[in-house]
Amino acid sequence: MSIKMTCDGNTAVSHVAYAFSDVAAIYPITPSSPMAEVADEWAAHGRTNLFGQKVKIAEMQSEAGAAGAVHGSLAAGAMTTTFTASQGLLLMIPNMYKISGELMPSVFHVSARALAYHALNIFGDHSDVMACRQTGFAMLASNSVQEATDMALVAHLSAIKASVPFLHFFDGFRTSHEIQKIDAIDPKDNYAEIAGLVDWDKVKAFREGGLNPDHPHQQGTAQNPDIYFQGREAANKYYEATPDIVAEVMKQVGELTGRNYKPFDYVGAPDAERVIICMGSGCDAIEETINYLAAKGEKLGLIKVHLYRPFSMKYFLAAVPATAKKIAVLDRTKESGSLGEPLYLDVCSALLEAGRTDIKVVGGRYGLGSKEFNPTMVKAVYDNLAKDEPKNHFTVGITDDVTNTSLELGETVDAAPAGTVACMFYGLGSDGTVGANKNSIKIIGDHTDKYVQAYFSYDSKKSGGITVSHLRFGDKPIQSTYLIDSADFIACHNPAYVTMYDMVSALKQGGTFLLNCPWTAEELENQLPASMKQLLAKKEAKLYTVDAIKLARQVGMGNRINTIMQAAFFKLANIIPYDQADEYMKAYAKKTYGKKGDEVVKKNWDAIDIAISGLVEVKVPAEWANATTGAVPMKVEATEYFEKFVHPILAQEGNKLPVSMIDAQGRVPVGTTKYEKRGIAVMVPQWNIDACVGCGTCSIVCPHACIRPYLVAEGTEVPAGFEVKKAVGKNFAGYNYRVQVSPLDCTGCGNCVGVCPVNQKGVKVALEMKPLASQKNQEANWEFAQTLPEFKGELNLKLVKDSQFKKPLFEFSGACAGCGETPYVKLVTQLFGDRMIVANATGCSSIYGGSAPTCPYTRLRHEPGHQPAPRQAGGERPQVDRRRVVRCSHQGSWRRVAREDERCCRLQGRWREAGCRLQGRHRGWLRVRRLQAGQGRCG
Repeated sequence: MSIKMTCDGNTAVSHVAYAFSDVAAIYPITPSSPMAEVADEWAAHGRTNLFGQKVKIAEMQSEAGAAGAVHGSLAAGAMTTTFTASQGLLLMIPNMYKISGELMPSVFHVSARALAYHALNIFGDHSDVMACRQTGFAMLASNSVQEATDMALVAHLSAIKASVPFLHFFDGFRTSHEIQKIDAIDPKDNYAEIAGLVDWDKVKAFREGGLNPDHPHQQGTAQNPDIYFQGREAANKYYEATPDIVAEVMKQVGELTGRNYKPFDYVGAPDAERVIICMGSGCDAIEETINYLAAKGEKLGLIKVHLYRPFSMKYFLAAVPATAKKIAVLDRTKESGSLGEPLYLDVCSALLEAGRTDIKVVGGRYGLGSKEFNPTMVKAVYDNLAKDEPKNHFTVGITDDVTNTSLELGETVDAAPAGTVACMFYGLGSDGTVGANKNSIKIIGDHTDKYVQAYFSYDSKKSGGITVSHLRFGDKPIQSTYLIDSADFIACHNPAYVTMYDMVSALKQGGTFLLNCPWTAEELENQLPASMKQLLAKKEAKLYTVDAIKLARQVGMGNRINTIMQAAFFKLANIIPYDQADEYMKAYAKKTYGKKGDEVVKKNWDAIDIAISGLVEVKVPAEWANATTGAVPMKVEATEYFEKFVHPILAQEGNKLPVSMIDAQGRVPVGTTKYEKRGIAVMVPQWNIDACVGCGTCSIVCPHACIRPYLVAEGTEVPAGFEVKKAVGKNFAGYNYRVQVSPLDCTGCGNCVGVCPVNQKGVKVALEMKPLASQKNQEANWEFAQTLPEFKGELNLKLVKDSQFKKPLFEFSGACAGCGETPYVKLVTQLFGDRMIVANATGCSSIYGGSAPTCPYTRLRHEPGHQPAPRQAGGERPQVDRRRVVRCSHQGSWRRVAREDERCCRLQGRWREAGCRLQGRHRGWLRVRRLQAGQGRCG
């Protein structure tokens, strides 16, 4: 008997993989890691597999090591699996050739993810799995969370029967992290429900064929030209048999589950002339669009590819309707320099071999790096097919104004079934919004008959980045594998977002908007931007506010507002009766936080109890429809690059940028994080001048370089409120001292306050955390501090105090609040200056140090006439007129020079580039590059 599960795709897959595995050799990589994590948790709690034992989880030193362990474990006769993605999968490829060559029945589960080409991308496409086509692995694709668990079952059963390893893949994040309510195999009694589908004779033969001293054999020999070719062909019969085996297993699984699949599934009109061929999560969006357009009289079709390798002409041609005249093949990958993408080439070859030259085939690319693919784009593909000469090798979902591959989009298509409720939640990474929404979707999925879906859109910053949770509920199956663009309910969990993002455009007429803020109804007049007020009024929105921060502190939750906002959602959305929701929320809070102790659980329960008392309904004034005044976003003087490229991305408008705005090599200017001014902290440090001892400890531990000491020459004119005190130390005679905080760059971690030696209770305090609103006036002081010249005197860089007077060249990164790594990165840049070259591999450092579009690595601010001229995104060197007149000391003549470092040669009286002065004399005519200390050196 199957069971209902409200879970994400990773869990759905691991649920089946656990059943068939003696061993899982793993190495974590986003977004596949949860598959191994839940398997490890099940093993720890004693869950048994089909063989009546717990799965052995072996974490290796790398993905290459994991693949080697899989190979070794299989060679010993143990049923073995692994979970991976992207570059991790590439590291496994060498071992994959061996596993397939030795006909070992393993399954690799891959949450397909983009590869690092011009840039790293942690999100989904098929670049990684397409690199495995030649390995000899059979390849099976899933399109949804339900299919992910079903195809995982098909993959394991087929691998055993065919003696061929399988690569089962599904879209990273879009499927791996999407939550839906599914029918899953019951794990009771060692997964007895599926035991009858297993070919136990094949399992027995595999185990007995493992390397064993009792019946030894050798495998993996070295073969000479006389027999190697024959050996490669000897396995043909296994691959020829695989499609029929997969089809038979799909039939058996269908008899068990009631969900029927074929290697290639066709949906749509039986007499369709225009057909799309696709695999992955995009298929659900296409099917939903077909159903929508069918109601308008369109006859369209879709072929869903499940078994991609071996590519079976028999099953493919059986899926192509006899009426098909035009086919668009959609690939979620790009192969630079090829005649076309992989699936397109396979379809063209199959139709040509079958003599179906009457069908016009075009290929297109979509959804790379999890780029949106929605019904509007699907319709554009079908509209392209309707043309006499459809565009081939097209792209959809972007604006390609360079090579003009993109399809024009028509009117917006809302293909979701009537009655589907859509909700959006704007949160801050690590504030608990995503976790609360995962609990909410599970509560509704587990305790109602509704279909549910949840998807969480992240930027690639660590905690502190924006998260948008997309939740759907309905009485019909949900196939909307794309972001919500028309919402019944929208919640903003961070008040700073009201001036940063357009959150109301997606709200339906008469929809509900919930805002976490400390503002009264009267204060909203000035705190909300004019554009937001206009939309709220024109959409006749129901507006509610709740001061979740205040309520959270009342119950001892600090800044964790997630439980309060969750309770407010259940009250306002009214999807289930609130008294039931209250009970379920508390049960899930206990399940989620029980390991942290009863006190933490009680605080969450108290937060749920107090939440509703803080809800305030605000009647939207009709005059807001014509509002012209209100809050405006923080404006900083920035570069043209920032305004035209970075700012739209930060405002969640990056999808609108055309190809011409992107540097083909992936290069970006440095030092651009200083323009972001995210203002995400709830509390920021306030410096108390009288208590500070000037030790610099606060600065050295700051993960984001948001608090720094400054030396101000006596007599320098400073703004009102820019308090200074006399600097301590003979090296700093003639200077005053100040610690300055950048409140809009601070993440509010409190590290500085925690390490300050003058923060003992009952004693005067040098730093204390204050609400952000009370410290925004310090932003002007911060901007002034950035104009102060660098201290030119002697510094002992072995001392914390002195080292912190050096400008950090790593600032305002995307690291988590309180990060323990970035203070070291920052310190290295202070100690070694702007002559560093930073090479980075992957992991956190590639995200907090290199997340487009901004760069936290910066350079020294040079005095006028000394500014270096870096290459910009377009590759041009900016033209700056720095000419000046200098006198030749050798001949007494004057000359206008073009560069600051041009000098007259004292030895010969000729004008040349400056020579080497390291030893006080000229050593040749070599270009000089000034060091920070001001001396030249030979280039």
